[in-house]
Amino acid sequence: MLYALAVAAACLLASRGLIHYFQLESYQFPGYFRTLKRNWKNALLPGLLLTVVLLVAGFFLRNADSAVLRVLVTLCVMLITLGAIGHFDLLNVKKAKKPLVFTPRVKRLYAVAAVVFFLICWALPVGWLFPLLLPLWVALAGLLAWPIEKLISEMYFRDAQRMLKNRPDLIKIGITGSYGKTSVKFILGTMLSEKYQTLVTPSSFNTPMGVTKIIRTKLQPAHQVFVAEMGARHVGDIKEMCRLVHPTYGVLTSVGPQHLDTFKTIDRIKKTKYEMMDAIPAGGCCFFPDDGAICRELYDKTSKTKRLCCLNDNGTADVWAEDITVSPAGSHFMLCTKEGSIACETKLLGEHNIQNILLAATVCLHLGLNLRQISRGIARLSPVEHRLQLIPSTGVTIIDDAFNSNPRGVEAALKVIRDFPGRRIIITPGMVELGEGEDEFNRAFGRKMADCVDVAILVGVKHTQPIAEGLKEAGFAGENIHPVKSLDEAAALLRQIGKPGDVALFENDLPDNYSEQ
Repeated sequence: MLYALAVAAACLLASRGLIHYFQLESYQFPGYFRTLKRNWKNALLPGLLLTVVLLVAGFFLRNADSAVLRVLVTLCVMLITLGAIGHFDLLNVKKAKKPLVFTPRVKRLYAVAAVVFFLICWALPVGWLFPLLLPLWVALAGLLAWPIEKLISEMYFRDAQRMLKNRPDLIKIGITGSYGKTSVKFILGTMLSEKYQTLVTPSSFNTPMGVTKIIRTKLQPAHQVFVAEMGARHVGDIKEMCRLVHPTYGVLTSVGPQHLDTFKTIDRIKKTKYEMMDAIPAGGCCFFPDDGAICRELYDKTSKTKRLCCLNDNGTADVWAEDITVSPAGSHFMLCTKEGSIACETKLLGEHNIQNILLAATVCLHLGLNLRQISRGIARLSPVEHRLQLIPSTGVTIIDDAFNSNPRGVEAALKVIRDFPGRRIIITPGMVELGEGEDEFNRAFGRKMADCVDVAILVGVKHTQPIAEGLKEAGFAGENIHPVKSLDEAAALLRQIGKPGDVALFENDLPDNYSEQ
């Protein structure tokens, strides 16, 4: 019994990295197993080391005559194993960009795992083999904990629903899209604050539990508008978000190849994003950008009250821009409507951000803001953190676009850096979660990159190989391609080769579950 308890305790502590992976994948089993496949060495090594130590300890236990010696050997099992794991940092605790957060859910998972580990160790005749399957035992603990989590989450979910239902005066806006939703959310929040007390979900809070938490902890009687970002990885995710928020106004920012590893097809992405418009009630309104592709198709499909914005007047848009000037310092343009126009300026970088501003302005006009209020709001816009955020310097100027790169986003970022003077350097690990076509998307990224930058620092030798191939196909000089193993190594190389007047674009920063180390 004591030995089983010691083995279970050692396994519980050695499973930290696996539980971290589970948390990074939002406790989704398909993502967890994909992460295990990518990081199989890190996933198996702690359990393998523990198995070796248990074999040695088992030998001594078989020859131990006293209970005291058995206790000492049992304690040694735990100390030696955990000391070795910590010394060699097999759990990647020190290198984690986003450390394991001991949320109430993680604590409950640890409690269930402790019971599961002990029962298996106690029941198995060959307990020393138990750690070899540690990744599966963590998954089993997650599966057994799922009904508990579902019950707790539904309780909080219903409480948030009740709070919103008790606020019939509250203007509720949902924002979804393959990309651009966080930027549009903050742009819209800033502009609406010219007229309304507005609550915007912070950061990238866009899951049912994330938005539930904001409603329960941040919503105040003084708030007049609630803007909720709605993310999705699976068909039905937006429908679940709408079941919580019941938005009166729905904003679609884009539809494209994002999270193809879970959606599989663009059609499934399109269907999921349109779940937002299906949920908008009579008396509400749907807002679309005219992308000349899927968003325009969905706009044409919608029979509900709807509004359309476009970068250039196409004869059907409600809001559009004219006289656009884009530079490394920001943008100037005329914001035009059928009733009038006004000059606007913004510090946000890139033409795509003008599209985001137009979409937000379309919502603001519908909610009663005048052109002067909208122009003031646009002038107050600040770059969203890690989304083409310009960080000036007397040395190398940094453009931080490290959040969640995607095909359209990288194209916009490349257009931005292309217009900067001086030597242009990109630091990127490429794009992920693009399904079977991921290599080709990254190869195309490399080809487009060739005309926009002078030096490419590629983070992750294996994953960025298609980018290097695309660069070379486009005639990019091989000596200016620098594959490195980690972001730390990339930053060290930038310090070594960077000169005053250079500009460096950090495009995407993969989470720990995609690390090649």
